[in-house]
Amino acid sequence: MDFITELETNLRSNENREIAIPMEKYMKNKFPFLGIKTDERRAILKQNWNHHKSEIKENFRVICWELFQKKEREFHYCAIDVLLKEIKKKYVSNDVQLIEKFITTHSWWDSVDLLAKYGLGNYLLQFPDEKYKVIESFSNSDNMWLNRSAILFQLDYKKETDFDLLASVCEQHKSSNEFFIQKAIGWALRDYSRFNPSGVLAYVRSTNLKPLSQREALRNSK
Repeated sequence: MDFITELETNLRSNENREIAIPMEKYMKNKFPFLGIKTDERRAILKQNWNHHKSEIKENFRVICWELFQKKEREFHYCAIDVLLKEIKKKYVSNDVQLIEKFITTHSWWDSVDLLAKYGLGNYLLQFPDEKYKVIESFSNSDNMWLNRSAILFQLDYKKETDFDLLASVCEQHKSSNEFFIQKAIGWALRDYSRFNPSGVLAYVRSTNLKPLSQREALRNSK
């Protein structure tokens, strides 16, 4: 039995409709759920992963994409968990196309934010010369989730954050009426304010951000 078949069998055998209903409601009924809580899902994934380590390492991009095509959200979470672990520090240059495909498929904040921070963010650490080209493309896209990813990809960069680039992307989208864009701007600025509080405060005070973005950005300011 291959990895996907075994994982699907084990996940479906633990399906719980009573748990699935509130999960689906929390995610605005965007996706069906099997009703498997996070800890249980990860335990099942880990057990199956250990049985198929060689298979996964040799073909994880294809496996993860196939897994991501299934209907229930738990399969999407498993696909992202495997992808982000297996691909770390092993990116190839065209993986940005794969990351974009994942971000723009079954898109919602729970998948996009992981892919932006750990997928796109780590890719651009490995290929820094691609940073401006990729972020310009994502930021100029008509896809709101790519825009959000362009804002959030530096969340794990800490003091290495390119604040000029962050400010530029925030400036481009500061007038957006999209809740997820306004929230992302505030989140990214608030996160970086841990390392440059005066710079973020000065930027927010000099920029006509939407109220939500401003509140989120300054939430931790004294």
